[in-house]
Amino acid sequence: MSLEPPTIEEISALRERFGDEIVRTPVMWCPWAEARMAEGTKVWGKLEFLQKTGTFKARGALSNLWSLDEDQKRRGVTAVSAGNHAIATAFAAAAAETSAKVVMLRSSNAARQQACRHYGAEIVLAEDVHEAFDIAADIEREEGRTFVHPFEGREVALGTGTVGLEMVEQCPDFDTLIVPVGGGGLIAGISNAVKQLKPECTIIGVEPEGADTMRRSFEAGTPQPIDEVTTIADSLGAPFAMPNSFELTRDNVDQLVTVTDEQLKDCMGLLFRDMRIAVEPACAAATAALLGPLRESLAGRRVLLTFCGSNIDWQSFATLANFDG
Repeated sequence: MSLEPPTIEEISALRERFGDEIVRTPVMWCPWAEARMAEGTKVWGKLEFLQKTGTFKARGALSNLWSLDEDQKRRGVTAVSAGNHAIATAFAAAAAETSAKVVMLRSSNAARQQACRHYGAEIVLAEDVHEAFDIAADIEREEGRTFVHPFEGREVALGTGTVGLEMVEQCPDFDTLIVPVGGGGLIAGISNAVKQLKPECTIIGVEPEGADTMRRSFEAGTPQPIDEVTTIADSLGAPFAMPNSFELTRDNVDQLVTVTDEQLKDCMGLLFRDMRIAVEPACAAATAALLGPLRESLAGRRVLLTFCGSNIDWQSFATLANFDG
């Protein structure tokens, strides 16, 4: 592995340092999901969408910003994101008393752009994710800003590892964990932490069919790109995998599955009806996997779902969610 995996001691120390800067999001029993599974199946959910900035991204971003030296803080940071990582980087930059200049997609949700500005970030818009990375590289080179990667690097895995630590502390009885996968930063950190504490736990990643970068990388044995991202779950739409997050995921994740956009829409509607929450498509991915491709194989298991984010405005949610599914 290119970087040493964070130890559980390091992850615990970061969780302690976070203090009130990061919310210890709750774990909730999900009887509505159990009712749709075989008898004896137990289901809980880690409600990470209640995190500051609306997603888990705040953890990795703050971990990254706290690792900067004084000269790096003086010059500020840059990032690339469809929205969630940009918001988190802006939040972390404000917390670390530095500046952020982030590159977002022109198609990014207006509410996400506004949230990013709320934390004081300057926004540059790009036509697509490939152009966005090119623009960020120019900013990094010309302005001396430190690039905060959305899903790659030890600090990201250290930050997202605190989600896994909390899961085990809050819900020690689960034997199966389902985690959404975009670039892999969330599942890499969570799986690394959980496998150190519960090595017998089965960990399953779920990707949208139109952004199955990690599945292709698993099959090839090396990180792979995809030509085009085609999914409503834009925050899971990574155009390529990266070495560290790929290797941590491959070492600790037992299975990958994919879900369709229609399954995501159905579960967005289901979560609104049964939990009264309006979440972005990525947040519905774990539920879509449980009630879709994993329904039979996880019968009778004790399953923990990862609800990763809620950064969506009502108009977009109402347009995407299938309330009749």
